[in-house]
Amino acid sequence: MSSKEKNLSKIDENVPSASKMKFGIVVSEWNEAITNKLYEGCFETLLSNGALENNINKINVPGTFELPVGAKMLLSIDSYDAIICLGCVIKGETKHDEYINHAVATGLVNLGILSGKPIIFGVLTPNTTEQAEDRAGGSYGNKGVEAAITAIKMAAIKIEMKSQKTKIGF
Repeated sequence: MSSKEKNLSKIDENVPSASKMKFGIVVSEWNEAITNKLYEGCFETLLSNGALENNINKINVPGTFELPVGAKMLLSIDSYDAIICLGCVIKGETKHDEYINHAVATGLVNLGILSGKPIIFGVLTPNTTEQAEDRAGGSYGNKGVEAAITAIKMAAIKIEMKSQKTKIGF
């Protein structure tokens, strides 16, 4: 479903408490006006769902391309229940956006699989700055809010599975 059909900030009532969860957030400095809004939405959503401020660690990286390495750095220094990666790649005159978006998505998915930790893709991939603003607190909500809710839900699944001490698959 595209964000035109769904407000990114609409939260269902079935969000678990994040009071005992620890989160890492990696924020791209490129398109900073947008990524700061994504971070604000993400941070406030984590707090409003019970996360403790001292259980949220934020780092900045130069661009969206660096999000996977930033996430890996966070994973190497502490035990997080989820890592949230926030960035914005606006389409330009070349295909740079396609290369960056593909590399970042692949890197984050691989890191999540290899680490066994939820790594959340909170990256906007709009055609224009206006579309980015619409998805960073504008008319379509805030992708940072959606990323935070996804992180809480995925962390809760991991915690629940760990408490059951069962394995799925191989």
